[in-house]
Amino acid sequence: MPSVSMTVNGRAVTGDVEGRTLLVQFLRENLSLTGTHVGCDTSQCGACVVHVNGESVKSCTMLAVQADGAEVTTIEGLAKDGELHPMQEAFRENHGLQCGFCTPGMVMSAVDLLQKNPNPDEGEIREWLEGNICRCTGYHNIVKAIQTAAASMKG
Repeated sequence: MPSVSMTVNGRAVTGDVEGRTLLVQFLRENLSLTGTHVGCDTSQCGACVVHVNGESVKSCTMLAVQADGAEVTTIEGLAKDGELHPMQEAFRENHGLQCGFCTPGMVMSAVDLLQKNPNPDEGEIREWLEGNICRCTGYHNIVKAIQTAAASMKG
């Protein structure tokens, strides 16, 4: 069985995995980081988005062995010293969630968006989120939350 080593949320981790183990399974089952959700198993919904080496990745499409040596950030790794990340805070303030199942993936995708485009307009936000499905909210408050976070992250 292959062994993988990576840094997850700033902590070095290792584990033995089968070659077919998905990154989302490794995070949830081996590391008990259950904030990363499994929604569709087909890469359609985006509930499993994490950052691998600073880029948003659907962790249901990546094998754990492909992340060997990588820096992985999950939703649990965004908050620092008990303080929510500005994007998490903006989702909370703007009620950018309803059932909350898609929220971790939405937040992780939105953080990546703002790293690439710190001042997106509504159309750019909606286009960026095309790979993330929310079945509850209609996206209005999600877009508002991302706009709020963009403004607060600018200072």
